[in-house]
Amino acid sequence: MNMKLTTQVPFQSISNPINYDSKILNIGSCFAENIGDRLDYFKFQQIQNPFGILFHPQAILKIFQMASEETVFSKSDIFQHQNLWHHFDAHSRLSHPDAEFLLSNLNSAVGILSTALKNSTHIFITFGTAWIYRHLASDKFVANCHKVPNSEFSKKLSTSEEIKVIISEIRSLIRSQNPKAELTFTISPVRHIKDGVLENNRSKAHLFSALHEVLDQFPNDLNYFPSYEFVLDELRDYRFFKRDLVHPNELAVDLIWEKFKLNCIENSAIPTLKKVENLQKSLAHRAVNPESEDFKAFEIQRNNLKTELQEKFPFMQF
Repeated sequence: MNMKLTTQVPFQSISNPINYDSKILNIGSCFAENIGDRLDYFKFQQIQNPFGILFHPQAILKIFQMASEETVFSKSDIFQHQNLWHHFDAHSRLSHPDAEFLLSNLNSAVGILSTALKNSTHIFITFGTAWIYRHLASDKFVANCHKVPNSEFSKKLSTSEEIKVIISEIRSLIRSQNPKAELTFTISPVRHIKDGVLENNRSKAHLFSALHEVLDQFPNDLNYFPSYEFVLDELRDYRFFKRDLVHPNELAVDLIWEKFKLNCIENSAIPTLKKVENLQKSLAHRAVNPESEDFKAFEIQRNNLKTELQEKFPFMQF
């Protein structure tokens, strides 16, 4: 008797899968970084979140606008709080004690993103939440509050119609810069329960409703990768989450990566991917006896594989 123990989530392969000649731009929430880190590990050509992790579609639209306009930041654009300099449109990992260092990194991020927007063959965007914060003093939406007191912000749940407009603007902006890139959206399986369980569900519902309306509007131009559905419906068990019971754990990311490989990576790239994996594992290997003949033979084999890969793909650095 055949028994099904999980609900199978259907995955549709993207129309133009990734290979080792692809140039990938990966933008969005911390889940975008889970997949991005795997792409880095397997030595694909990838740009990942130059402005750091971003959660709301408006925050993603804002950095795309800055990149397309080649915005130049000055000291009037940043602020100091708790001995660090910050920018409200960037993640706190860019924050720094030195203002000029932060400005240099912000302007570098604009240049990196501007080039990636124009040159990427594949763009992946992950949305995390529909909750957004407005800075009261400047009357502007922010991507990150940087631990500034809550009293300085108002919090709002963007409607599905508002998000639909934002996603449509993201698509239009990308297409104005890059008409041919394979554009794929996903919704993060990370639950933002700091907003509240019911509030998180409302937030995700608004994202789903808005995104799928845009996907239905442009069925031949946009792809969807169902990472949320896979984690919450097919895995559907707290053993696939970290101790915080919110973020997918390493096993869950492994399983999502297998789905990603199957649906987003060209079959012809898999042999190279396996060679990269073998080399990465061998580089992590530590010899018990470095002077042994066995280890010397192992080193020769490892160096030969490294040379083979780097001669074929000069961009690979190990």
